[in-house]
Amino acid sequence: MLKKYLIAFFISMVPLVELRLAVPYAIAFGLPVLQSYIVCIVGNMLPVPFIFLFARKVLEWGKDKKYIGKFFTFCLEKGHKGGEKLKAKAGRGLFWALFLFVGIPLPGTGAWTGTLAASILDMDFKSSVLAVLLGVVLAGVIMGLVSSGLFAGFGFI
Repeated sequence: MLKKYLIAFFISMVPLVELRLAVPYAIAFGLPVLQSYIVCIVGNMLPVPFIFLFARKVLEWGKDKKYIGKFFTFCLEKGHKGGEKLKAKAGRGLFWALFLFVGIPLPGTGAWTGTLAASILDMDFKSSVLAVLLGVVLAGVIMGLVSSGLFAGFGFI
């Protein structure tokens, strides 16, 4: 059972899939929902401070490099584009926009992209991490409900 928790933990740390795949994995393999949910949230949030503090600097350093430049440029452009969309739509409500951006479980809108966008937009560290945490919690709840089949009973899926 520990192995399944560790797999869910590490899946939740992977960019793009994050806990959007980790929560369904845990539920599909019969792990208790609440414990799995907590493990996945911790795994998803663990990289967030490092992304906020270092990712932008590393990406800017590597965008001119021969082998990694294209990928790093792609990541910077994706973060910048996501950040600008948030800024344009949110105005003063940037915290809530970041929360919803991370919380709605769509591809490319997780903690990694949201944190990178917050870093690129020079948002405050504490409010960025809090918005991302709340978004991860919301995404986890949505994915848990979908994975448990609760929406299927209501005809949403």
